[in-house]
Amino acid sequence: MTTDSRPEPQLLDAARAWGAADPDPATRAELEALVEAAVTGDSAAGAELADRFSGTLQFGTAGLRAALGAGPMRMNRVVVLRAAAGLAAHVLAVQTPAEDTAGSARRPRAVVGYDARHGSAVFARDTAAVFTAAGIETLLMPAPLPTPVLAWAVRAHEAEVGVMVTASHNPPADNGYKVYLGGRAVEPEARGCQIVAPHDRMIAERIAAVGPVEDIPRAQDGWTVLPADVEQDYLDAVVPAAAGAERSLRIVLTPLHGVGGRTTTEALRRAGLADVHVVPEQAEPDPDFPTVAFPNPEEPGALDLALATARAVGADLVLANDPDADRVAVAVPVPGAGGVGGTAQDWRMLRGDEVGALLGHAAAARFAGRAGAVFANSIVSSRLLGRIAAAAGIAHQETLTGFKWIARVPGLAFGYEEALGYCVAPEVVRDKDGISAAVAVAGLADELRAQGRTLLDVLDDLAVAHGLYATDQLSIRVADLGRIPVMAAALRDAPPAAMGGSEVVEVADLAAPGTGLPPTEGLRLVTADGTRVIVRPSGTEPKLKCYLEVVAPVAGRAALPAARAEAQERLGRIRAELEAALGL
Repeated sequence: MTTDSRPEPQLLDAARAWGAADPDPATRAELEALVEAAVTGDSAAGAELADRFSGTLQFGTAGLRAALGAGPMRMNRVVVLRAAAGLAAHVLAVQTPAEDTAGSARRPRAVVGYDARHGSAVFARDTAAVFTAAGIETLLMPAPLPTPVLAWAVRAHEAEVGVMVTASHNPPADNGYKVYLGGRAVEPEARGCQIVAPHDRMIAERIAAVGPVEDIPRAQDGWTVLPADVEQDYLDAVVPAAAGAERSLRIVLTPLHGVGGRTTTEALRRAGLADVHVVPEQAEPDPDFPTVAFPNPEEPGALDLALATARAVGADLVLANDPDADRVAVAVPVPGAGGVGGTAQDWRMLRGDEVGALLGHAAAARFAGRAGAVFANSIVSSRLLGRIAAAAGIAHQETLTGFKWIARVPGLAFGYEEALGYCVAPEVVRDKDGISAAVAVAGLADELRAQGRTLLDVLDDLAVAHGLYATDQLSIRVADLGRIPVMAAALRDAPPAAMGGSEVVEVADLAAPGTGLPPTEGLRLVTADGTRVIVRPSGTEPKLKCYLEVVAPVAGRAALPAARAEAQERLGRIRAELEAALGL
């Protein structure tokens, strides 16, 4: 007996209708081939077809993100045209009339940027065509540029909406659509921030109401391509041309085949940090990211070429931007392996929480006691920033995960999240910015070097002053997204009674009211000794993430090695206990 594996007629009809309306010959041909294979009984093609038409992409972390390909569950020109039409309708509906410098009413304004990924330039031009036809004054970036340049431009040009076509650090097969809002539809401090509720839901409703893609009006021209010096204008805002005298710190930089290499190098040069060695194999934008398994500086192996270059040139610091340059990773030489400025063989990548603490410590010296200044970090980031802020008399606020929340904190003076995102100049870019953060970290490292000290020395100082806050992460990547809620539910229904040898005294469902934050999927567990674990699904990748933090008291610098050993032992035990509780 055989089973007919051919798809249902409704699925084939939907696929054929989609293909007939698709303006892109490449994805149209891809879909036709899938349909033909599925009709002949190819079960893999049938499953792929069913997956692509299992629903429609939904707005997640500030927009859309998915694998490239044909169908409503992939990133393609049909999805982008519909998204642009829905977004334009939303902007026209919620924005009150803007005014120009003379006080006259003007049309809503948009800025559209894009990176160097496959499809990015086409998606950006399609967006400009739809916006222009809808009556929105549209400014298009002149070339692939970093996300922070787009985020700056939304504020600098007083735009009502911004779109950045990027999938950030996702695999090469992905692309995405990140949305910012400005104008009078949002609070003044949130202008130029990524979208949050209710705008995400309202935009999704507008997209769902868009008719056939072939009926969406598209202008052939009429938008403005910004001049090439828009990149220099951003740099002028972030690092004035005469920002600093020449410094001797030797830096290795990798843009990981992304668009940040030139901009970050120039920002460092303007700050007097001209001794920059860009990893040659990763210097130019390449949408295939050929030298890394994942173009994410957090992933194991992503910094291997940068560290090899650092050893070869005797670097003092390694900086790694992700492909759209809104994040930065930092690696430092380990004492005793050649020394700062020597030919160190051992390097250590700093955790995002460590860099956040270093930048927060530096910012605290500038903002200490200043009324209205606020430091902020996400709930999954270390609690150390709150201790640093309190010691300096600075207000501190925790937010939900993501810079769409951190950046809109009123009075924000410094903000960060553990996933290598830092906002050191919120008056310029109301988002994470891996370029200005790279300059800030390098500048701090150079100042310390002149004193015979290092970034690691400052981390020791902070541990002695506030206790050792040690963090780790258990990240579970899944092929079946259905596994994530099952694992989370298992932990929620039967949380451990103790972790790392300490009794669990708090179990908080972050989706329930009463946490002081908007409801979000996740679970927070706290033990009697201050250990904290937060478990939540990733907003951008098929992962369940567990964020671990332990706090170890430190009696003095001599006690640091023992405190670190204790913290790592506790973190290891907690990881193992979580894996068992999640059924891994």
